Amino acid sequence: MHYRKLFAAATLAIITGAVSAQEVKIGLVTTLTGPLGVLGKHVRDGFALGVEQAGGKLGGLPTEVIVEDDQLRPDVAVLAANKLIERDKVQILTGVIFSNVAMAIVKPVVDSKVFFISPNAGPSQLAGKQCSPYFYATAWQNDQPHEAMGAYLQQQGVKKVYLLAPNYTAGKDALHGFKRAYKGTVVDETYASMGQLDFSAEISNIRAAKPDALYVFLSGAMGINFTKQYAQAGLTNQIPMYSAFTIDSITLPAIGAAAVGTYQSNLWNADLPNKASKQFVEMFQKKFGYLPSNFAAQSYDTARLLDSALREAGGASNKEAFAAALKKAKFDSVRGSFAFNDNNFPIGNFYLLKVVKQPDGKIEQITEKTILTDAKDAYYTDCRM
Repeated sequence: MHYRKLFAAATLAIITGAVSAQEVKIGLVTTLTGPLGVLGKHVRDGFALGVEQAGGKLGGLPTEVIVEDDQLRPDVAVLAANKLIERDKVQILTGVIFSNVAMAIVKPVVDSKVFFISPNAGPSQLAGKQCSPYFYATAWQNDQPHEAMGAYLQQQGVKKVYLLAPNYTAGKDALHGFKRAYKGTVVDETYASMGQLDFSAEISNIRAAKPDALYVFLSGAMGINFTKQYAQAGLTNQIPMYSAFTIDSITLPAIGAAAVGTYQSNLWNADLPNKASKQFVEMFQKKFGYLPSNFAAQSYDTARLLDSALREAGGASNKEAFAAALKKAKFDSVRGSFAFNDNNFPIGNFYLLKVVKQPDGKIEQITEKTILTDAKDAYYTDCRM
């Protein structure tokens, strides 16, 4: 058996030569370049660790993982997906972070009866009327983390909120989800351009609107810049900032003290006490030298899910057997319990996180409480499979 490295940061086991029915080929399409490329690094490394923990053989089968960079461009992603399906003959596709990319490639993937396992993107369309027996999400439906924070602010009796998100599918899903649970007054709802780094106009509008709280969803460099600029404007202590995916283990080191006192919602944090999560964090830090984010955790879970399903079904060639094995989700998730709903989206918990400055001066994101327990998305009743 011969192995080669697919990339320097992580080694994914592959086998060369003709692929038999008892071998597995996986395409990992993710965002590895540009300001948000760090998210793809976490996805790639999390999946790599999952493969490594399976001895380089998911389900005990020789496994080849082919990595493609979608560059956060739907057209590039379509070309990559078509290449993986038609030339590389992959049976499974994963890695996609952004919902506009997922929506661009889902049709050619599922039309080819290739299993699409999303470690992050969860568009509302694919949870509802466009659900497919070939599409599974291992994180959430896009609305859910935002709905969780909306529910929390509603519970806290917050009267007026200002909303800010990027102008793309997941951004609109995010604010829609927030408003589903929050019944107070939305004083304004603003959509920033993807990749925007100067938020002076938005911050001026927030100050003028005088809300009781701000809810923001901005990933990667967008979140770093916004949080710093918001603190520099002196608003963090005046108008509390709540968010999802704006502040996490990826962005917190770059944000620093500007993040202290802000709140986030998520399905996972590095301090969760379950055994699988503790082991994952320890192994990840030892291998890659940095603290994993939820993006890495979700991708690791995806590899673990595939390992369990491939083992039970004896591979991915028998599509009905493989789909049934996926649905069972017999693996130890970093989230604790893990189960799929009827639409192949998870049923799970969501947590309130807070950024604090510890007595030793270290700035950390800690889990404060559970906001929602065994939450189902709002679209599964529209799914007919």
